[in-house]
Amino acid sequence: MERRNVGILGATGAVGQRFIQLLADHPWFNITWLAASDRSAGKPYAEACNWRLDTPLPDHIAKMVLQPNTPEDAGADLPRIIFSSVDSPIAKELEPRFAAAGCAVISNSSAFRMGADVPLVVPEVNADHLEVIESQATRKTSGGFLVTNPNCCAIGLVLPLAALHERFGIEKLFVTTMQAVSGAGYPGVPSLDILGNVIPFIKSEEEKLQEEVAKLLGTATANSFQDADLTVSAMCNRVAVLEGHTECVSVKLRKAATHAEILAAWAEFQPLHGKGLDGLHLPSAPEFSVEYQHGDTRPQPRVDLMRGNGMTTTVGRLRPCTLFDWKFTLLSHNTIRGAAGAAILNAEILAMLGKFDFRKFPAVNSAKSLQPAESPVQA
Repeated sequence: MERRNVGILGATGAVGQRFIQLLADHPWFNITWLAASDRSAGKPYAEACNWRLDTPLPDHIAKMVLQPNTPEDAGADLPRIIFSSVDSPIAKELEPRFAAAGCAVISNSSAFRMGADVPLVVPEVNADHLEVIESQATRKTSGGFLVTNPNCCAIGLVLPLAALHERFGIEKLFVTTMQAVSGAGYPGVPSLDILGNVIPFIKSEEEKLQEEVAKLLGTATANSFQDADLTVSAMCNRVAVLEGHTECVSVKLRKAATHAEILAAWAEFQPLHGKGLDGLHLPSAPEFSVEYQHGDTRPQPRVDLMRGNGMTTTVGRLRPCTLFDWKFTLLSHNTIRGAAGAAILNAEILAMLGKFDFRKFPAVNSAKSLQPAESPVQA
């Protein structure tokens, strides 16, 4: 695979730092451009960033100078692949401009996830949805496009759900989340609010989870999406855990399934769906997307968080449900699988599908001559 230059928008934030950590030695991508807020532009990364991760900041990244966060000011230095980890209001303004400038924008933001022609993708679940980018207005002019990954809880949840939905169908779903404080970014939740406490509200989180699961498990046409026919009810809580979102799930299936059949569905769920993609190897893809842990006390963040290098959803405690059919508990890494790692995996599948071939489109340094689009999406 050709090694491609990439940029990170929102590079100093919590997810931006994860992008840097995960891309530092990536075999397919090379970081050449970093941008954050206006106040950070012109500063070396090490000066502008409060590095919070447990691995050292790479020396070459520490010395990189942060650039203005607009494509118009970047010129020839702007790479054609941009990982975006900015807040939703900023993403609404900036991401369409990068797409109009000819960039493939792989976004972790919620701004365009439910866009009528914007793929919301977890590759093992719905890689075929990526074909819809060809209908985006910017794809037809500059070659740029926008792809999103889901909410951190939706990603961990949809992996085991997809295995069940494929074999048995899902009619109804009830999920209660216990979400780590790192999901709120840095500095996140004040210590006096969260220590020894549970906060039973995370703004817009329940709505995101309910909407996104239906889109992820739905189908795609050439230029739009059809949600899966299921009902989702979510209750989201912030808990005093550093990393790792735990979710308690009850599910009603359309077709009866035994305990053994459900375990088999999870154990055998590894494909990257779509024509020609089954069994495809991607650098960030885990060996097992879903892994079941036996025993009454699993999964737990302290012992199961880094399975599959943080890209595996760990499931446990499968048992009959008196309300629906079955209930279980799952755990996923919210800033790796739920954020930066998810976006990188999306970029890898895009590379394999040839979506980074921009030869028939204008060079990215023609950004200054392009009029910024209001939005690359239909709605």
